Amino acid sequence: MSRERKTGEESLVDGSRLIAPSRSPGRRIAHFLLSWESLIFILFLLVVSVNSLLSPVFLDPSNLFDATLNFTEKAIIAMPMIFVIILGDIDISVASIIALSALFMGMAGAHGAPTIALAGIGLGVGLLAGLFNGFLISRFDIPAIAVTLGTMSLFRGIANAVLGDHAYTKFPADFGFLGQGYAIANLVPLELLVFVAIAAVAVVILNLTVFGRYSYAIGNNRVAAKFSGVPVARVRVAVFAATGLCSGLSAILLTSRIGSCNPNIAAGWELDVITMVVLGGVAITGGKGNVLGVIIAAFLLGFMKFGLAVVNVQGAIMNVITGALLIVAILLPKGIEAARHRPIRTR
Repeated sequence: MSRERKTGEESLVDGSRLIAPSRSPGRRIAHFLLSWESLIFILFLLVVSVNSLLSPVFLDPSNLFDATLNFTEKAIIAMPMIFVIILGDIDISVASIIALSALFMGMAGAHGAPTIALAGIGLGVGLLAGLFNGFLISRFDIPAIAVTLGTMSLFRGIANAVLGDHAYTKFPADFGFLGQGYAIANLVPLELLVFVAIAAVAVVILNLTVFGRYSYAIGNNRVAAKFSGVPVARVRVAVFAATGLCSGLSAILLTSRIGSCNPNIAAGWELDVITMVVLGGVAITGGKGNVLGVIIAAFLLGFMKFGLAVVNVQGAIMNVITGALLIVAILLPKGIEAARHRPIRTR
């Protein structure tokens, strides 16, 4: 005969003890080790270790800081993209917004506009493009994937129509400092400091403000959030506007860094940005995620590609690896969630 005794902390069934998650040290350790942030941080350490073995120059501080230039512009866009995906939406027009912002900056630069004017144009065009996305999505209740797919072609098409096979290369002399400048003993790129500042703002907004709670509520159940008084439409417009604004900022930094603007600028970046966010633990279905995981994922992907480039791995192979990581990031959380909730039995 089976004997069962239940308390608020444990259950005994045939002499087996079911450890309650709230009191078991083993459960707490397992919960920490199986957290998504811990797993991708371990993967990050593995990538750094392997790359340091493959190339003796990988761990050189100047090389590591310079390597961040290859992903900080994408990581800047990934910060507001966290909110977009938490809402249950997606924005695949970010790379085209960069092209559109860079186009207008190039046109202004060709007419002798100063650096501050170029920066204002880049931010303004990005903001307007993001507001346009948000307005269409919220006002007409059209799926974000459909709207941003259309604006992706629209914005990139405008850049192609204006520039064709040409490029803008005339910019003020001090404009290059925005994307090429260094700080802190002339070692840390200015772009990295900009990313750190935006990441800090994202952490505060997501975790310490009503706006962050609204974002989670909308992502978990948009209809229930609306009937609970959450301003769903305004939150969605604000999030897409922020994504456009950060895309404009990335356009400024990228154009400044490479010193030119062509219609193919930032082509394919939308995949890298979305991969950063999803690999960072933000659920593609919405309602779940945090900034820390995305920061780790940004450095993981950036240093992985830097290490592969150092050993002359082709870009096509990098794309294969990026796509594989995106698939793993979508599928693996289900297995982790099941493992975290599996009871630990001891005799």
